[in-house]
Amino acid sequence: MQVEKYLGNSIGDAKVLLAQCQAWNGDDEPVKVIRILESIPEEERTPELDSELAQAYINLGVPSRRDLLKRAVALLEPYEEYFQDSLQWNFRIGYSYFYLEQEGRALPYLWKVSEAHPDDEALQKFMDCCKERIALPQFKASFRERTNMAWEAFLEQEAELRRIMDEDKEHKRGGELVWQCKDILDLAFDNVAFEMGRCGEKYELILTPEGDKLKLFELVYFQKHAPKKVLEHWDILVGRKPIERLGMQTGNWSISSEEVLVWIEQLEKNKIGLSVYCEKLMPLLHEQKGQAWRILTTLTDKVLGEIPSMRYIGGFDVLETPKKDPSVPLSELSDKLKELGLDLSTDPEAHLDDYIAYQIEPDQDENAGFRSDVFIGSTRCPSLIRHYLNNENHAIDDLHADGAVAGFFFYPVGSFAGENRSQQISEFQDKIEGKLSAACGPDAITCIGNAVGIYCAYVDFIAWDLDCVLNMAKNVFDETDLPCVGFHVFRPDAKIVMLKEPAE
Repeated sequence: MQVEKYLGNSIGDAKVLLAQCQAWNGDDEPVKVIRILESIPEEERTPELDSELAQAYINLGVPSRRDLLKRAVALLEPYEEYFQDSLQWNFRIGYSYFYLEQEGRALPYLWKVSEAHPDDEALQKFMDCCKERIALPQFKASFRERTNMAWEAFLEQEAELRRIMDEDKEHKRGGELVWQCKDILDLAFDNVAFEMGRCGEKYELILTPEGDKLKLFELVYFQKHAPKKVLEHWDILVGRKPIERLGMQTGNWSISSEEVLVWIEQLEKNKIGLSVYCEKLMPLLHEQKGQAWRILTTLTDKVLGEIPSMRYIGGFDVLETPKKDPSVPLSELSDKLKELGLDLSTDPEAHLDDYIAYQIEPDQDENAGFRSDVFIGSTRCPSLIRHYLNNENHAIDDLHADGAVAGFFFYPVGSFAGENRSQQISEFQDKIEGKLSAACGPDAITCIGNAVGIYCAYVDFIAWDLDCVLNMAKNVFDETDLPCVGFHVFRPDAKIVMLKEPAE
C-alpha cells in the first residue's frame, strides 16, 4: 500500500497508517479515521485497518446510532477466522452487538475476552447485563414500533420510489432504488431480503422469507400493517410468485425449467421429497457442488412459488445420474402436485395456519429443565421447537435483533386432577390462549402453539411488543387459581422470569 497518498508523507508502510488511526481513535478523533480509511479502496485495506475503522464507527455510534454500529459489525464479521484469537476484535464485535440490542450474539464474543480476564469486574457486569437482557429483552423500540416507523418512512418516500421506477426505462437505477428501499426497511429489520417491480397499474414490494418460517411470521405481520395510502399504489407481497416456465442465468450458466427433471416422493402428510437431475449442470456439480445446488433450489422455488415450496418440500436432492423411474420436467411440477391434492396457494397465512402435532419422550427428572418434561404438543413453527431442543439460538437471535421475542408461559399442572385431567388441561390452555390474544391484541402477540408436560403446561407465542404482552399476561394469570406462572424465552440457557409467585 502506498501510504503517502493517504497520510501525505513519503513513508510507504501500512503500519504507519495503522498506528496513526489507533492514535486518533485513542484521542477520540474517530472522524479522522473514517475520513482517511473510507477513502482507501476496500481491497487495499488490511484486516487490521478495517478493524480500526470499525472502532471509529463504534466510537461514534455508541449508544444509539444503529446505522454506524451495523457498519462496524459489517467491517468486523468477515475476519472472524482471521481474528478468532484477538481479544480486541472479540470485544469490538461483542460491544457492537450489545449496543445494537443483540445481546445473544454479543455474549459468545464477550465470553472469549472474559476467559483471558476472569477477574475483570467491569467486564463481568457487562456480561451479567447481557444475560439479564437475554432472559428479559429490553428494546428502545419493539418490532411493533419499528414496523410503524418503517411504514411511515415508506409512505413519505413511496412517490419518489415510483418516480424512479417510471423514469428508469433502461434499468440503470436499480441499485439506487434498492438502497433507498433498504434504508426504509432497515428501520424495522436487522436483515431482510426483498424485491421490487411493477405488475399492471400497481408497483410491487416482495418480501422474501428465504425458507425461514419464523421470518415468515415477521413478514406477514409487517405486511398487514401497511397503511391504506401505501396500498393505493403498491401491492405488498410476502413470498415470490410462481413462474412455471422460467429461464435462469447465473455467471456462465443458463438453464430453463424444462431442462430439469424431477422425481417426487411422498413423505409424511403434506410433505414431499424432490430429486432433481440436470444434465447441463453436471460439469458445475462436479466442480462447484454448492453453486449447482443453489441454482437448482432457487429455480425450484421460483417455479413453485416461495410459499408452496416452504410449505411442502421436506427433502431435496441433486442427482448425478437420472433415476429409471418416470420423471416430470420442473416446468410441470406444479400440475403434478395439484394432482396429488396439494393446495399451491401463495397466501402465506395458509402456511402459517398449519399446526404440527408432536410427541416427545419426557424426562422424568423434575429438575431437568423447562420443556424437558413435555410429552405432547402442537405448533405452527416446528423449527422453533427443534432449535430449542438442540440448543440452537441463531433463529432467536435473528428475531431478537428486530425487537421481537419468541417465548412461552409455563404453569404447573398439579392442580388438575380426575379422570378427565387431560381434557381439563386442554380446555384451560385454549381458554388462556384466547384471553391472552384478546388482552394483548394481534399488534402485540401471536400465539403459535402449546405443550403439556409431566409437571408443567406451556403456551408458546411471539411477542411483537414484549412489555405489553408481559403486563397484560400478568393481569390474565392473576385472575386464575394457578399458584405460579413464569415466562421463558426460547433459549434453554436463559433465566426464567416469574409473573406470579406462589403464596407464602
